[in-house]
Amino acid sequence: MRTRPCYDFPGVSVASVLPAVTSYSFPSGHTFSSFAAATAIACFGRKWWTICAYGVAFIMGFSRIYLFVHYPSDVLTGLVLGIIFGILAWKICNWKKVD
Repeated sequence: MRTRPCYDFPGVSVASVLPAVTSYSFPSGHTFSSFAAATAIACFGRKWWTICAYGVAFIMGFSRIYLFVHYPSDVLTGLVLGIIFGILAWKICNWKKVD
């Protein structure tokens, strides 16, 4: 667990409202959840929805770095974990029981 960059470098923050000092930076929860959802949507195979979902997820991840509330490695880890868990969630939902 590490502190957020807006607290490590207090003069650089862009965010108008800073997160609580007790919250940690690693991994990015916003990026994790948005990429998990985008991956679950992508597993359905609709091209237009996939492009839109990953576009929104990418913007979400970029905004976390731009607002200086996460390091790039936090966002990258959230992205990778989100994709892995999105695939797992899709596989669990499509799992068929054998009689």
